[in-house]
Amino acid sequence: MSQFNDYYGNSGAGGGGFMTGGSPYGSASGSPGGASRKTEIAHSLRPLTVLQLLNASQAHSDAEWMLDDTELGQVTVVGHVVSIQSQATNNLYWLDDGTGRIEARHWIDSSIEEGEAGSNAITEGSYVRVSGTLKMFGSKRYVNATHIRPVKSPHEIYFHLLEAMSVTLTWAKGAPPRAGQNPSTSIPQAQVAGPPAAGGSAYAVQSQPPATNNSQYSHLPKLEYSIIAFMLNQPSNEEGMHVRSIARAVGGDAVAISNALDKLMDDGLVFTTIDDSHFKVAD
Repeated sequence: MSQFNDYYGNSGAGGGGFMTGGSPYGSASGSPGGASRKTEIAHSLRPLTVLQLLNASQAHSDAEWMLDDTELGQVTVVGHVVSIQSQATNNLYWLDDGTGRIEARHWIDSSIEEGEAGSNAITEGSYVRVSGTLKMFGSKRYVNATHIRPVKSPHEIYFHLLEAMSVTLTWAKGAPPRAGQNPSTSIPQAQVAGPPAAGGSAYAVQSQPPATNNSQYSHLPKLEYSIIAFMLNQPSNEEGMHVRSIARAVGGDAVAISNALDKLMDDGLVFTTIDDSHFKVAD
């Protein structure tokens, strides 16, 4: 994928800059890693369909927008302009991408003279790319557009839908294996589900013995134990494990995973490596 600026018309039907090297998980604690991860989310740009925007939810009116337990930062959508309402301070566009309809509101900056590639060139019936943030006013949600431009090529429409699907599947199922990587080497989730309950069946765990003895961590809460067990069963490397890989393996709520990692760092059991998104078990 290309960088964030591609959405601003620098390379035709360019791809997205979604979460480049960043973590999807913010932290409710005051740790330095949590603040950094929150900043990465705010500056990410995720391609979405209108239906996904309509399915996003908020815990309360001041909470961040969430989709499939993942926090949304900046969003971008490509759609057909059904209607335009021009006002003194903003233009209101009704967009339809085949999955649903949503409003996009673009505020006019009188200090900037827009050229033909700007909003003045947008007409009803055309296709546009909108980038901005999801907002709610009253009972109606809309995209607060920081940038809007006409689509340059029909290929951009198809590319956007494919990219939105690709990103969504990556969050749900994990990234596809790299060239030469054996997908069967991933650890089944049942193997890192926590210490076996007393008297319970250990069949799932015995199907593939762990690489190391995890008994010293058996006192940890279930989620923290699962994180440690997963990391210990991965091939050793200096970079450690990315938070996305950890989240895919152990499952659960994004905030809970972030808080568990912060607690493990506070206890000196894990530490960050090349950035605030990569973790390694302390020796």
